[in-house]
Amino acid sequence: MSLEFIEILKVIFIGIVEGITEWLPISSTGHMLLVDQFIALNMSIPFKEMFFVVIQLGAILAVVVIFWKKMFPFQFGNKAQSIIKKETFSLWFKVVIACVPGAIVTILFDDYIEANLHTPMVIALALIFYGVAFIVIELWNKKRLPTTTRLNDITYKTAFIIGLFQVLSIIPGTSRSGATIIGALLIGISRVVAAEFTFFLAVPVMFGLSALKILKFGFSFTSAELLILGIGMVVAFVVSVIVIKFLLGYIKKHDFKVFGWYRIILGIIVIAYFAIL
Repeated sequence: MSLEFIEILKVIFIGIVEGITEWLPISSTGHMLLVDQFIALNMSIPFKEMFFVVIQLGAILAVVVIFWKKMFPFQFGNKAQSIIKKETFSLWFKVVIACVPGAIVTILFDDYIEANLHTPMVIALALIFYGVAFIVIELWNKKRLPTTTRLNDITYKTAFIIGLFQVLSIIPGTSRSGATIIGALLIGISRVVAAEFTFFLAVPVMFGLSALKILKFGFSFTSAELLILGIGMVVAFVVSVIVIKFLLGYIKKHDFKVFGWYRIILGIIVIAYFAIL
């Protein structure tokens, strides 16, 4: 199967959308599904279901590159210090705890969600609902000071609570990063720490989801399908590096309300568009 130039352009555009929306709390899956309504890839439905998840590995690799020193739990070259970075290992254990609720719900309900809730109307309603949630929580937070301002101060209990919020992201349009950030803000975690923990949490979550999707799809890729995956992941990686650095700088001075308003406006536009059709 040959790959036409127009299909390559579509993949590049989807990769850009993924790279931007994976880390901003506006739902990457929801945006990619909406994009597919207008510039659908000329590929099979099973491949696209897998592609929209696996392309996110490109974005995850951007996190690994940027946060490598914080994420890598070993240190070498200094004989006076332990090889193992205990705080980093502890943080990864907390990430594992946070992953448990989402893993259980995904295994049990992923097929049902894909079959019944990957629709423009569901995405639009989720965009609006959590957009309102961001605005309300940020207004409420103006009267509060965060109780957790360092990544390593997150407790196992706190990590598990954030993991419960991540379960919400199984609904398209919710946003995995958005759900975890909302949960973190509600329980007193600062914006920067909430974002950084979300970055950590994304690594095992997306590797796990990608593995499940690839196993479900099988390993009989055509050359065109492999090319699409490769292009999409590379574009998502490059764009994600830029977006992550922007987001970390932005939230040091601003709150998340602008993303809430964006979600609400986009959700209303989607509902209006598909209501007219």
